[in-house]
This record gives sequence, structure tokens and C-alpha cells, in this order.
Amino acid sequence: MDQSANLSLRHPAILAGLYMVGAGIAFAAVNSLTQLATLTHGTPSTAAAFWEYLLAFIIMLPLVMKMGSGALKTERPIMHILRVVAASIGVQLWVLGLAKGVPIWQAIALIMTSTFFVTIGAALILREKVGPARWAATLVGFIGGMVILEPWAEGFTVNSLLPVGAALFWAITSLFTKELTKTEQADSITLYLLLLTTPANALFAIMATQGNAEMNLLDGFMISNNSALVYIIAAGLLVAIAQFLITKAYATADAAYVQPFDHLKLPFNVLGGLLVFGWVPTGNLWVGAALIIVASLYIAQREAKQKP
Repeated sequence: MDQSANLSLRHPAILAGLYMVGAGIAFAAVNSLTQLATLTHGTPSTAAAFWEYLLAFIIMLPLVMKMGSGALKTERPIMHILRVVAASIGVQLWVLGLAKGVPIWQAIALIMTSTFFVTIGAALILREKVGPARWAATLVGFIGGMVILEPWAEGFTVNSLLPVGAALFWAITSLFTKELTKTEQADSITLYLLLLTTPANALFAIMATQGNAEMNLLDGFMISNNSALVYIIAAGLLVAIAQFLITKAYATADAAYVQPFDHLKLPFNVLGGLLVFGWVPTGNLWVGAALIIVASLYIAQREAKQKP
């Protein structure tokens, strides 16, 4: 490779795109590994979520220590907690959907509707001005989600709604983040998420055992077998890598430029589902995904133009 090619690869725009693509590949692998551990080997979804994110937290401890205790200073502790709770509920619903056998191509496409929940929440809760064009794009995006979900089809189950629930709670997380950025430093927002996610996931693992006399508190944390343990360890490592790559991407280039690369997670997950489980997406996936992607890109561009 000549010197000019090396220089071009170091360009911030190219690096940011590569970071985001790398994160998409890592998360696609995480999803397949999680389904192997839960759907194939029977590990409870609460246990998979707890151990994967605990491992990711341990790997990211150097970052936590670098931030220092000063980043914990805040005048809005309740909002930090609510943000982490919303994010954790999103994780729980997402992993539960994978454990229930929702095909990854369907789940990942539906999670992309989170952008439209953010738009609705920004208008109704944060009182941001949302014009007719953005409302129309939001409607188009939800139509795309319905095309993929096919609630009118015979094969539709309630489990198919789990990724939509995850999208909703991750949108709520984004709204809390938007509000916190008005008064809080980025290090503070990140640190609270890293520190509180594991306790929140532990609480959900304990709650999963309640109401069943045959289960004790530790059952919610149990990994079914050695194969599942390997998958969960690998997934935890990849979660940390993916989070690091996303952070690098947004630190290297503007969010409006980086965001479109996030949509590449769809083909990566489709490929993972095909290779690991033999899942072949229906034609409706591509129609619905096209509507979602076009609508979300339009909203992202409108938001970028409105920023000072």
C-alpha cells in the first residue's frame, strides 16, 4: 500500500466510518452469540445480560478509573438513575427477544425505530419543535416497522414486540441523555451509566426468580453449560470493543456524519443470522428497512441543520 493510501485511511471521516462499521460487526457477533447462549443452550436472558455487561464493565475499568471520582459530582442524581433504568430495561427486552427466538433480521430492523420514538418524545416531553416534515418521516418509519413486524400475519407472536419495546426504552434513554447534556459533563453521564448498569441488570436477574418457589436468587444468574459460558464471555468482550469503537467514532467526526454508518448493522446481523441459524429474511424486511432508513436519515439531517 503506498503512502497516499495510508494517509487517506487516517483521514478523520474515513476513520470514523471504519470505527462505526467495526462496532456494527461486533454487535452483530454479540447478538448471534447471545442467541446461541440463550435460545440454543437455555441460559436465562437475565443471566446473559448480567454477565455480558459485567464483563464489558470490567474491561472498561481503566476508563472508569481515568474519569475519577470528580465525574460523580452531579445535581441530578435521580435523572442519572432513571436513565440507567431505562437503558437496562431496553437491554432486558432486547436479550429476552433474542432468547425467545425472534429472528435477528427482524429484531435489528425493529430496533431501528428508536429514532422515531425519540422524535415523539422530544416533541411531547422536551417540548422541542417538530415540523410537519419530521412528523411525516416518523410516520413513514413506523409504517416500515409494521411492514417488517406484520402484526396481521398468522405467524405473528407477542414476542415479536420485544425489540419494539427495547427501541422504546432506548429512545427514553436518549431523551434523558439529551436533557442531562444541558447541565452535565459527558464524563459524568458516561460514568453513571458504566457504574449503575451492572447493579440494574443484577436486580432484573433477581426479579426473574420471584414468584417461583423452585428457584432461589442465584438461579437468575446461572449459565446453563460450558458452551454457553464461552459464548457469553466472547459476547462480553465484544460489547466492550463495540462501545469503545462507537465512542471513538463520535469523537472523531460529527454525529450527523457517523449515524448513517450505524445502519450497516442490518446486513451484518442478517448475515450472522443466516450463517449461525440459517434464518433467511423475507422480502418485507428490505421494503420496511428501506422506509426506516430513509426516514431516519432525513430526521438526522434535519436535526443536524437545526443545531447551532
